[in-house]
Amino acid sequence: MAALIPGFPTDGVVTINRVILRPEYTVDDLQERVAMLCENVKTYHSDTGFVGGFVALNSGNISNEGSTVGQTVASPLKDKEALIVTFWRSFEDHEQSHRSDTFQPLFKEVLALCENGNEELAYTMLWSGKAYSPEEAKAARTAKEKYGKHAA
Repeated sequence: MAALIPGFPTDGVVTINRVILRPEYTVDDLQERVAMLCENVKTYHSDTGFVGGFVALNSGNISNEGSTVGQTVASPLKDKEALIVTFWRSFEDHEQSHRSDTFQPLFKEVLALCENGNEELAYTMLWSGKAYSPEEAKAARTAKEKYGKHAA
């Protein structure tokens, strides 16, 4: 497994929160509240298990090349749905962070935005990696053509 996030252990835990904004809130509201929450986690939990994270907003695009459930061209959750993804050394470290007195008030502020309540799922990392450099990609294609089958 290649390291996508420096310092993330091969047996680390990934947590994912799916947020669907209530109609009365905006992406700016989400960004402000999540920024406060993320700053808190970085400040108080970087040395107790937090490794990194990101927040991604639904862009509205749906890949017709990568989807097998119809041929929709736009997601109805565009600018309403976000994923909050965090990386932890262990599930126990994550759970301890949520019990923090500094975390809970900020977490409740984010939850107030959510139309869908909250369910935070934890996953064990199986693989992560970054793209090859142009030179590495060329070498990989050459090796594939020479030693193995490749997709046309």
